[in-house]
This record gives sequence, structure tokens and C-alpha cells, in this order.
Amino acid sequence: MKRKPVKKIKKKNQVDVKTSSANLFLNIIIFFLVAIVIFLSYSLFIKISDRNKNFSTGNNKQTASEIIQVEVLNGCGVAGVADRFTDYLREHHIDVVNVSNYKSFNVTKSLVIDRIGNMANAEKVAEELGINKSNVIQQLNKNYFLDVTLIIGKDYYNLKPIKEE
Repeated sequence: MKRKPVKKIKKKNQVDVKTSSANLFLNIIIFFLVAIVIFLSYSLFIKISDRNKNFSTGNNKQTASEIIQVEVLNGCGVAGVADRFTDYLREHHIDVVNVSNYKSFNVTKSLVIDRIGNMANAEKVAEELGINKSNVIQQLNKNYFLDVTLIIGKDYYNLKPIKEE
């Protein structure tokens, strides 16, 4: 007579080792994923609340840097004007790092352009030269390694470097 193979009968309290280790591994992964989601949610909340604080206070009063690096561009076409402005700015402790011609000589009003996001620097340069604040604009450019660009227009004869000669 042949014997029938005996099936192992699991007791209700007996747990399969493979199943329990897989469940433990999955529970650990779920725990870490939940922790990451909580951390990212908290970080997002902090960033949003800080941004709202900056916009709501309105006290973003900027101060001019101690050293302001300026680029002087001749936009009026008169020879030697950029050099006169450069000398004047250097006498007033403003660092001129580049002197050149602008892409055209048809600029009617002199402009001061903020390049780094600190309008106080541009306003200080405009004040030193006697340029109206309405001619101070902001064009941010991370590729420039300077604070302010000055474009000398055809109104150069009304500005301090020429008037004070």
C-alpha cells in the first residue's frame, strides 16, 4: 500500500516567516515615505509663509552698497563724455569697471539701470550725477558682474559732471 503524502497543517497562530519579513519590510518603506511626505509638506508650508511675510511687510527698504560697480556707456556719440563721467564717478568713490560705447548714439535721456536687484545702488549713482529718478530702471541680468549700468544720453550737458567743470 502506498501512503498518501502528509500535508502540513498550519495552526492558526503559526505565521509564515517569508510573509512576516515581507510585511515588515513594506511597513518600514511606508513609514519612510510618510516621513518624507510630511517633511516636504512642512518645507513647502514654511516657504509659502515666508514669501507671504516678505510681501506683506512692505518694509523692503534697501540701502546702497559701500562699493558700487558701474559700467559707463556712451549713448550720445560725443567723444570723451564717457571718460569725463568715469573720472567724476571715481572721484565720488564709485567703482567704474567698464567704459564703452552703447549700441546706438540716439539715446535722448541718460539712464541708470539696476542690474542686481538693489535699486538703492542705481538711485545713489543717479543722485551723484543729477539724473532724475524717473530715469532709473531695473533690468536684472545675472550674467553681468556689476551693479549698475549708466547710459549717457544727449542730455549729458545738464548733468553734474559737465556743469561742475
